[in-house]
Amino acid sequence: MLRFMTEHPAAPIYRNASGHRLRTEDMGGLRQYGQELARTAIDWRVNEPPSWLQELVAHVYREVPHYRQQGQAPTIWSDVAPVSRAAFSRDIASFVPDSVQADELINFRTTGTTGHPLLIASHPTVAAKYMFFHQRALRRLGIELTHGSGQVGVILLGFQSKCFTYVSVTPLMDESGLAKLNLHPNDWHHIKHRQQYLDALAPEIIMGDPISFAELLKIPMMHRPKALISVAMVLMPALRAQLEQYFNCPVLDVYSMNEVGPIGVWDPDEDGFVMLQPKLYVEILDQQGQALPTGEVGEITVSGGFNFCLPLLRYRTGDFGALDVGREGPILTRFVGRQPVRYRNSVGQWFNNIDISHALASVALSHYQFHQSQDGQLTLYLPTRDQHASKAARDALSPLFAGQVIHMGIIAHEDKVKQYTSDLLGAIE
Repeated sequence: MLRFMTEHPAAPIYRNASGHRLRTEDMGGLRQYGQELARTAIDWRVNEPPSWLQELVAHVYREVPHYRQQGQAPTIWSDVAPVSRAAFSRDIASFVPDSVQADELINFRTTGTTGHPLLIASHPTVAAKYMFFHQRALRRLGIELTHGSGQVGVILLGFQSKCFTYVSVTPLMDESGLAKLNLHPNDWHHIKHRQQYLDALAPEIIMGDPISFAELLKIPMMHRPKALISVAMVLMPALRAQLEQYFNCPVLDVYSMNEVGPIGVWDPDEDGFVMLQPKLYVEILDQQGQALPTGEVGEITVSGGFNFCLPLLRYRTGDFGALDVGREGPILTRFVGRQPVRYRNSVGQWFNNIDISHALASVALSHYQFHQSQDGQLTLYLPTRDQHASKAARDALSPLFAGQVIHMGIIAHEDKVKQYTSDLLGAIE
């Protein structure tokens, strides 16, 4: 399978190498987890912390350095202090339980939308469990995954000037193929190879974000997957409808974060995201950390999760929305997420906000805001404490924008800012 995906005549240039790193002894526990998840319902209600949180709090305050140094575990849930992405960015190791074996750890790097780069502690079995939550979302539409040996199960799409790409296999689906592709022309020997390769792989499921899916619509591929799954950014209704019409299959919009995994899947009938993780408790907090009542918009805050390397207690996600009551339990409504933004350089080329994040990854910034005005002018806003990095930041962005002048501004407050904005027509797809 790996040879087929890498040596096909139309194969792209794979920039990286990765694998599942699972062991034979992991398989039984993973399959049992998947079976249990399939029959477990969401059992908590809005602003009613479930009983299993008591055990989680005791474990975290005993095993996790950040919490252990605070002393005795609180007995009242609201006394647990919320934490933010900035705290993880400063010292992620202090949030990893001492019981986790360091030689088994893997990590995910994420830039996100708040300007705080993260290194997320994880484990091969944690990464493997993502599939079960996607299956849970697909089963709501009556879709079962069946691809196995000799077939490609999943393709993950990106569309960035620089993208992590690789091929692997999925042991839980009988070694079916998995490929992370970049649709950007930089990663292909010929632009027509994209269509030939996608049709040759014929994946059961295609995953991506709104930017990569918009590019996928330009490729005249013949294969039709069972479903498309959009993650990482807000999927606008018009693009979703266009994708469903073109591919004649459902398009699932999954709200997911590297810190948390899949949180919910959009249900048009509910007008919100239906929860996917039975052991993830969601609250909506105001600026002071107080839980808001049903229907009020605030910061989405999560506790629990399936990543035992990073157990969460009232983690502020940086996204905003409200909790309401749906047919299957709590739902996230009035969601304000990470909408993709495109930027145009002086020679008419478009870049997306992920390329901006990559360009600034090597510059030590606490957070930033990047804006393009209607006349094409670019402005990078930095907090006062990061002004010393202005030149390095401009130099990092210059190649993307063909040497165009990048003006500097100051972020006058420390609150979350909308990181990527633009007044240009076509910036928001």
